[in-house]
Amino acid sequence: MQSEAPISKPIRSLDDAIERCQILGMRLSRQRRFILELLWHDQEHLSAREIYDRLNRQGKDIGHTSVYQNLEALSEQGIIECIERSDGRLYGNVSDAHSHVNCIDTNQILDIHIDLPEDLIRQVEAQTGIRITEYHIDFYGYRAEQNT
Repeated sequence: MQSEAPISKPIRSLDDAIERCQILGMRLSRQRRFILELLWHDQEHLSAREIYDRLNRQGKDIGHTSVYQNLEALSEQGIIECIERSDGRLYGNVSDAHSHVNCIDTNQILDIHIDLPEDLIRQVEAQTGIRITEYHIDFYGYRAEQNT
């Protein structure tokens, strides 16, 4: 669900993310591009440490500080997602309003775009007195058993 404020088109690809950096006047350093490429290629929610480790395993020359600084800049500008968890921050490539399915078995977080029925949104508004402009829902569960 989108708000009425003017919003740029959603970032749905690596090219969109790079374009948004350019529109915002952000310098697209080699390190920043490495991070964006990794997040779009792997399509996982990763900690800064996991990003650093994966990039270095790929032979990309990037330091800890550079990873943290670039993740902060990209998330502050809404180019990537930052999820605050009790055990630290996780970063993902989807930055527009969306929900998550959290797999308890694997600790995997899946991004999903869903639209709630309008009558449910109106019910929430009636109960709270707040006009809903967007929402994020976290679902939790276990991997479904395969019946063969």
